[in-house]
Amino acid sequence: MSVAEEKPAVDAILLKVLEAVPFQLTTDGGVEASRQRFRDLPRRQVHPEVRTENRTVDGPAGPIPIRVYWPPRDTGDNGATPPIVLFIHGGGWSIGDLDTYDGDARNHAVGAGAVVVSVDYRLAPEHPYPAAVEDAWAATQWVAAHAGELGADPERLAVAGDSAGGNLVAVVAQLARDAGGPAIRFQLLWYPATTWDTSLPSFTENANAPLMGGSAAKGFSRWYVGNLDLSDMPATLAPARAKNLAGLPPAYIAVAGHDPLRDDGARYAELLAAAGVPAELHNAKTLIHGYLGYAGVVPAATEATERGMKALRTALHAT
Repeated sequence: MSVAEEKPAVDAILLKVLEAVPFQLTTDGGVEASRQRFRDLPRRQVHPEVRTENRTVDGPAGPIPIRVYWPPRDTGDNGATPPIVLFIHGGGWSIGDLDTYDGDARNHAVGAGAVVVSVDYRLAPEHPYPAAVEDAWAATQWVAAHAGELGADPERLAVAGDSAGGNLVAVVAQLARDAGGPAIRFQLLWYPATTWDTSLPSFTENANAPLMGGSAAKGFSRWYVGNLDLSDMPATLAPARAKNLAGLPPAYIAVAGHDPLRDDGARYAELLAAAGVPAELHNAKTLIHGYLGYAGVVPAATEATERGMKALRTALHAT
């Protein structure tokens, strides 16, 4: 399942947007500078009709902030109880929060016709691995247990996340399988990091890609692993290295042609399929890492985003 064949150039409209609003993920200046650069990005208002509420849930190191999103009534199953999605944001396990990913969470609520719970897990390097895993897993269990109180159907639970969030989605899907629950119906992984294998061709091919190049991917990863000995890499860090991938929820894995992580996501889709897990891979050949942030502005990003949302909606609303 190689996606390294000749590919078209970066989408022309996306390039114009990047020229108008330049942004490059980098660890330069340290983590606070990285976080501030990400917060300073202009963000348009998305689906203001979505009702939200901030809460906290119990976590292993104290309260975990979450934000709950309720979809408009006309996006569900003709008034039926909506499904529920745990959304885990990206940002290299080091940047991003409920506010910077508010638009993405709103898009998932409307796109999937689902209640969405976005989780503000602890960030590296102050809280290296496995802090993010612990918080994401605690949030998954809370969402499953409290879906009814949120007006959602606990039998229709999905997990979704982008980049580092995609990594955590894959991890919690494995943890849920191994723990015998909660039952997860679907996993949506947007350009995830799953293998920790920088020898894959896309890491070299897209080393200097727009928005995120290879050095940024490696820098954020270093912050996340901290002092961990990587000679025996656990599946809760690199889910593609799990000894057994059978019995996991069906997956939609979105990758981008101009992304160092392209072949990483493709490899995970390949491994899932080999283990008998339904796994749909979509390669947006003209797009870059982080293209969810350009949905509604760049037509190619909108189309790729809507494709993944449709897969999520279909899985959650199937009878």
